[in-house]
Amino acid sequence: MDKVTIRRNMKALLEKISPPDRHTRSLAACKRLAETAEFKAAQLIMLFLSMESEVETSTLAIQAWTAGKRIAVPRVLWEKRAIEPVEIQSLDFSPHGKPAEPREPAHGKLVSLGQIDLVVVPGMAFDRRGYRLGRGQGFYDRFLAQKDLCAQRVALCFQEQVLEQNLPIEPHDVPMNMIVTDETVIRC
Repeated sequence: MDKVTIRRNMKALLEKISPPDRHTRSLAACKRLAETAEFKAAQLIMLFLSMESEVETSTLAIQAWTAGKRIAVPRVLWEKRAIEPVEIQSLDFSPHGKPAEPREPAHGKLVSLGQIDLVVVPGMAFDRRGYRLGRGQGFYDRFLAQKDLCAQRVALCFQEQVLEQNLPIEPHDVPMNMIVTDETVIRC
């Protein structure tokens, strides 16, 4: 299948997950990630701020803060088509226009790429090799490809988002080191 078809099919599949089921399954996925050696060893974790159909990450941020870890989230630089890591101290977000747009941190300070130990990455679909299919704008592809970023790359998603067939990949695609779902941990 081509990327457009996979995105369309995955969007329809994710929309079928009810809000209560999404909440329960998000808690399970976040718990599974928090139990990994990579999460436990990380001091600064970059989390995505989940959109409506994604695994909810706020409980993971709270778990990390409780364990004495620092949290960074992406701030979108629309004019540069890039994201930058911003450390946050709370779950205070700026409002966004539409459910399909990412939330933004209301406050925070920029952190260097070299400080990040673990990057938790969203996506529409993943294959067992660790490759991801994003929403098609390339923000995370460009972020993950930066040479100064040496962090472990972890996909956080629902089990349905892990495909048995390989995704079509391009030379700039950066694979994940690990995929964590509400049901399993896959080391790539």
